[in-house]
Amino acid sequence: MKVGILSDTHSIKECIDKTIPYLKECDLIIHAGDNFEDSKYIHSMTRVGIMAVKGNCDFDNVEDELLFDIEDKLIFLCHGDKYDVKYGLDKIEAKAKSEGADIVIFGHSHTPLNLEKDNILYLNPGSTSLPRGVEYKSFYIMNLENNNIKIEQIRL
Repeated sequence: MKVGILSDTHSIKECIDKTIPYLKECDLIIHAGDNFEDSKYIHSMTRVGIMAVKGNCDFDNVEDELLFDIEDKLIFLCHGDKYDVKYGLDKIEAKAKSEGADIVIFGHSHTPLNLEKDNILYLNPGSTSLPRGVEYKSFYIMNLENNNIKIEQIRL
């Protein structure tokens, strides 16, 4: 299964539009918040199913956390602000362990992260529009196949 993962798009359409050719090739898209409305736009442009949560800049009446399975992997999706991810991973690690998550996807810091710790994969795709700590805008394509996970970073 091919999964597009993005976050912190902040309604900057010219940046979002650069992701569309890649996302059209996916089986699923995951958006980790800021801005939730962008997930609707992405879906309308790709017609690919999307899982999305709200971020700290969103006022939509939608979930701020989701827990779901993909290819026998339990995924915890959140924006990350409630777990202070700008200051470290301690709180989100504790949550991931309490939920039994295999993969944690979050945003908020606008800084890409691909880290495996204690058999849990932590993914922050960075920002497609307003990166921090790096010189490039980015998102991920995750391939899940036969219990193998491959992460490809796409730089815009």
